[in-house]
Amino acid sequence: MTIEFKKNQVFFKNEVGVEEAELLLEWLQKKTAPKADFSACTHLHAANLQVLMATTLTITAWPVDETLTVWLQSALGVS
Repeated sequence: MTIEFKKNQVFFKNEVGVEEAELLLEWLQKKTAPKADFSACTHLHAANLQVLMATTLTITAWPVDETLTVWLQSALGVS
């Protein structure tokens, strides 16, 4: 699985595809202060990005890939 949920934090790993979006949304709806770790993420499907854009969460680690980091920060309104 490319998304791993632990207590109040979600870990994105490798290439996160469209099939993960619904599970991500359901998990986020149950959390009050979710956190996300993208350190092992190499690709995030836009459907997952849309889910993340609709919520407020704390990013604990950005991807190693600088282009992906810039894309995520821009879309999530974080600098």
